[in-house]
Amino acid sequence: MKIQKSIAVVSSILLFSTLSCEQKNMQAQTETADSLTEKKVVVYQVFTRLFGNQNTTNKPWGTIEENGVGKFNDFTDKALQEIKDLGVTHIWYTGVPHHALVNDYTQYGISNDDPDVVKGRAGSPYAVKDYYNVNPDLAVDPAKRLEEFEALIQRTHKNGLKVVIDIVPNHIARHYEGKTNPKGVTDFGAEDDKTVEYKRNNNFYYIPNSKFEVPTDANYKPLGGEKHPLSDGKFEEIPAKWTGNGSRLAKPDSNDWYETVKINYGIKPDGSKDFPTLPEGFDQKDYQAHAEFWKDKDVPSSWKKFRDITLYWIEKGVDGFRYDMAEMVPVEFWSYMNSAIKMKNPKAFLLAEVYNPAEYRNYIRLGKMDYLYDKVQLYDTLKNIVQGRGLPKHLTGIQSDLKDIEHHMLHFLDNHDEQRLASPEFAGDARKGKPLMVVSATMSSSPTMIYFGQEVGEPGAIDGGFGKPSRTSIFDYVGVPNHQRWMNGGKFDGGQLTASEKELRDFYKRLLNFTIQSKALMGDFASLQEANLEANAGYDFGLYSFARWNENDKLIIVSNFNQNTAVNCPVMIPAEIVKRMNLKDGKYNLKDALYGKNKSVLTIVNGVGKFELVIQPGESFIFQVPN
Repeated sequence: MKIQKSIAVVSSILLFSTLSCEQKNMQAQTETADSLTEKKVVVYQVFTRLFGNQNTTNKPWGTIEENGVGKFNDFTDKALQEIKDLGVTHIWYTGVPHHALVNDYTQYGISNDDPDVVKGRAGSPYAVKDYYNVNPDLAVDPAKRLEEFEALIQRTHKNGLKVVIDIVPNHIARHYEGKTNPKGVTDFGAEDDKTVEYKRNNNFYYIPNSKFEVPTDANYKPLGGEKHPLSDGKFEEIPAKWTGNGSRLAKPDSNDWYETVKINYGIKPDGSKDFPTLPEGFDQKDYQAHAEFWKDKDVPSSWKKFRDITLYWIEKGVDGFRYDMAEMVPVEFWSYMNSAIKMKNPKAFLLAEVYNPAEYRNYIRLGKMDYLYDKVQLYDTLKNIVQGRGLPKHLTGIQSDLKDIEHHMLHFLDNHDEQRLASPEFAGDARKGKPLMVVSATMSSSPTMIYFGQEVGEPGAIDGGFGKPSRTSIFDYVGVPNHQRWMNGGKFDGGQLTASEKELRDFYKRLLNFTIQSKALMGDFASLQEANLEANAGYDFGLYSFARWNENDKLIIVSNFNQNTAVNCPVMIPAEIVKRMNLKDGKYNLKDALYGKNKSVLTIVNGVGKFELVIQPGESFIFQVPN
């Protein structure tokens, strides 16, 4: 969900802030072995509906018949091996749970969705209609859609990759209808008292004595204005419910998440909490202690429902979850659910979409999240740099600010919510993203994520209908042109890529595979930027340099953010960092880890290191220092 996220986040911060300022600034707790990795993690986000689609029609608002759709079965062993060989450890299959969409599957016992409360034609993956089944669009045989996804889980594991899917606890589709619920599971709202706005065990918030009305402003056009038998400007919901982004209007605006309803977690309308809170000091305790705490506690119905949903998927072999808009849900709930997940699978991968830096440590330490998006600091800063609105020197402050939690901050330059890296609205050229990608992937021990097509320069230029250019649409049936050229009719061999696209994918493959093997990237970090700029010996302000090391492996990384200027300058390693890296006086033949072309020699005299460097526009070097 992207529209008006910032407004929703502000509301959630007011409702759910938990720790005092003093607690928020505490040093990092000792991490358990289960929560950390010895090597970097690389996540490949793929929009499942689009991945295997070979249709190139791309008609705005096109139907599934006109524009095509990808299937679970398109992820063949060959496709999965190519993804793994790119340097990937986890696949995030976006859009798997059955969400509302405009297509007729009534012959399979699935009710039709009303276009008046569906965004796009293919529907938003964040308006889930049935959490115990999967999107019928993705199956060759919709009657066996769950079996086809289970086969994909097994196939993914067989190819050495972990499986991540979406869970969206903050909201669900307005028309939720579980058709394959496990025994004893009732749908959301089935047992609600609808006569009151709030009750602790209600799953929804209600607007008594009212009926829901669809938006009527100029921006609201279901199916782009196309006539449809079910699109009549009405959707029956009596009484009306609060909308997913927190709107309490029976008639939300088109900018609201009008296709969804907000889940009640025991937060009263005045913002007060109607559930047990975690005792002081629980930010220092492990998931086992959190699970023990919640074992005998009475919690709201919605908590139990979502816990059971996640455990259902864990039982099916899913290895982890990406949580949409996590900070709109109280942190205590995350403690409850995530600790339950970890008790089932201690190595489960738990990633949350959180945008407020003041809440990062709460959701990691109290909410037991493994990873959060590093969007508003690293991503935004890198975007500013490539657009000429910031300088590389600003990166060091981010790493310093997040030092105690840096391992938990997932780095990315592209995802389904953001403008494509190669789009004119971001970098304008995929090659300009190369230095950003090197820095993003190597400056921290955090996971790295790329979005399918990023590695071949997909610019997101298609107008899908509801989804507009610069982002690959998540609401429409579309093809992804650059990715389709790599897919090459299902051969997954890059046979239709241009020479430039092949070179770009080769760069990503070299970089990502290096990161998942390098132990130095799980070690210490020190910026070289400030010392080199102060030395004023010709070091260019458009460069960014830093060192990464552990006991046995040592790296010096330099990226040139200048897009038109080659730089010939010395790079200095200050005495303090030379000492911390345990380097001695002498000469070191640096190894260029990406391409093996650069032959720079590091000379250390009286404890201070220096080497001469010629670096082309947009170029990066990862130098390995021999022991």
